[in-house]
Amino acid sequence: MLTHTLLVALGGALGSVLRFLASLALVRWVGAQSPWPTAIVNVLGCFLAGLALGRLAGSPPDHVLRSFLIVGVLGGFTTFSAFAGETILLLQRGELLPAMLGVAASLALCLGGAALGHWLAT
Repeated sequence: MLTHTLLVALGGALGSVLRFLASLALVRWVGAQSPWPTAIVNVLGCFLAGLALGRLAGSPPDHVLRSFLIVGVLGGFTTFSAFAGETILLLQRGELLPAMLGVAASLALCLGGAALGHWLAT
């Protein structure tokens, strides 16, 4: 149990740093006032989660790679809390269309990314 907890903590720290670096790069590319940096990170994270889950299919639920990679790294990397906060800010500014487009795109693309990753892994 302690090993898994430490792996999740280490993976979460790594995933958070990767998310921060990806956000910096994406903000420079698409701008800070856009929901797209968060959406892109979420899609990538969901794709990688699908890929990892496909590769780990058949392994026990407490597999150390699952703890480190999926719960830790990808849990720290994906940003649905940031997604929710950015959507609320857009709504508070009266930017209904960008908020709803960001929600719809994130949902469709993240589910699609996870399905594609899982399909490629199996």
